[in-house]
Amino acid sequence: MEEEGKREDRKWVITWERFVQELKKAGYIAAPMVAVSVLQYLLQVVSVIIVGHLGALALSSAAIATSITNVTGFSLLSGMAGGLETLAGQAYGAKQYQKLGTYTYSAIISLIIMCPPICVLWIFIGKLLPLLGQDTSISQEACKYSMWLIPALFGGAVLKPLTRYLQTQSVILPMLITSSSILCFHTISCWILVYKLQLGQKGAAIAFSLSTWLNVILLSLYVKFSSACEKTRAPLSREALYGIGEFFQLGVPSAIMVCLKWWSMELLLLLSGLFKNPKLETSVLSICLTISTLHFTIPYGFGAAASTRVSNELGAGNPQLARMAVLVALFLAGIESVIVSSGLFLSRQVLGYAYSNDRQVVRYISVMTPLICLSFIMDSLQAVLSGVARGSGWQKIGAYINLGSFYLVGLPVAAALGFVAHLRGKGLWIGILAGSFVQSVLLSIVTACTDWNKQATKARERVFERRSSMKDEEE
Repeated sequence: MEEEGKREDRKWVITWERFVQELKKAGYIAAPMVAVSVLQYLLQVVSVIIVGHLGALALSSAAIATSITNVTGFSLLSGMAGGLETLAGQAYGAKQYQKLGTYTYSAIISLIIMCPPICVLWIFIGKLLPLLGQDTSISQEACKYSMWLIPALFGGAVLKPLTRYLQTQSVILPMLITSSSILCFHTISCWILVYKLQLGQKGAAIAFSLSTWLNVILLSLYVKFSSACEKTRAPLSREALYGIGEFFQLGVPSAIMVCLKWWSMELLLLLSGLFKNPKLETSVLSICLTISTLHFTIPYGFGAAASTRVSNELGAGNPQLARMAVLVALFLAGIESVIVSSGLFLSRQVLGYAYSNDRQVVRYISVMTPLICLSFIMDSLQAVLSGVARGSGWQKIGAYINLGSFYLVGLPVAAALGFVAHLRGKGLWIGILAGSFVQSVLLSIVTACTDWNKQATKARERVFERRSSMKDEEE
């Protein structure tokens, strides 16, 4: 059978018609997912902007709290949910629709289990931040803001798996509609709570928590009553509990993949505060990170499309279509990165004025812009390849690659160029760019060397062997 499959693969060739057909499928997922990613990212941006008008203390504490809660909480949930992209996507491709719902329950339970330890950390942020050199008053306000985000953390534990549940079925439009509605609701409710009810910065955190749970409710209602989810709706059963271990096996390395890079960028910001002019260096690096993060929401949509298409085709036993999906996603990401980075480079002289009127900051950002453009290209490539990793189920390899790229290459090079070579913030960014380059090269090599027939076989075994083992246990 394997020899026959290999002979069929040799006969299978990429044609323009097949490429265009896959391009349509990927675009149908990627375009709305890009919009969903941007809209969800803007929730926290709106919160910080509204709080910023309360004064310097409110702005700095909200910014720090947002950064810490992202690093220690929301990024972990988002990364862990990547394990569901493998399980649910391959189950859907194999037409094991009920397992899709069961896997989603397993993911929700697993993420809820993760929340209490994170909550304990957030509660003691007010005592931990001064140990890291932060001002006491800022630390206390940041702690208050973080504690009001705890409901949003539990909401995220439900929302992240729900979005993956819909994503792996290519049901994206409902998420686009709810995300748009939630952003409008959040903007209005945040303004009312902060200014009209005079709750101050905690009003923004409350609004974010309310928005998160409203999103959960809207998507849950859609899943419950929509005919699009009729096949994949499953009752909560013991099988969901049995699936927790399998979910953690993929979810933990998936979270490590996401968090290792995220944490390295935060360390970059901390290192910038050690230079002679910390206010300038920190401000510029913070702006650069904001631009980079905002852009990343675009290739993340391509990565989500790649993950969905690859997992679906592997689950369906179509290895060559999975390979085609990878090529199409890389094609889309390549075009996007060239267009966006070119536009950013041409506007480098005025880009800084969008964030500051300080000419020194504006000039510094213009110097950093070419490096940011290179980061855009690397981010687009790795976002797609990380999506391929999630769809294929080789998150462990991705985790090792990220560990080596950013902590054995990126950060040491950044420290050497920033402090030893005296390139300051530019040196720090070049270091992380070097880490991103190594990451992209290694992910590309792994993807190019992937045996798609073997991956398809593993996907089918993952879906059907667990089903047979469950039947044996019930008997």
